[in-house]
Amino acid sequence: MASNDLKTRERYSASFDKELLASLKDLSKETMIPLSKLLDKGIELLLKEYNKK
Repeated sequence: MASNDLKTRERYSASFDKELLASLKDLSKETMIPLSKLLDKGIELLLKEYNKK
């Protein structure tokens, strides 16, 4: 998939704490919500906490 196939999203590579990532993957499986959507929500909540959005 070419990067220009993404219309409203942008690819980003990062590293995560292994336990946090495992818990996030478990949550994704349990809720059937894609990992990227859970990360979007987490970032949104963090930005709200810091009054950035």
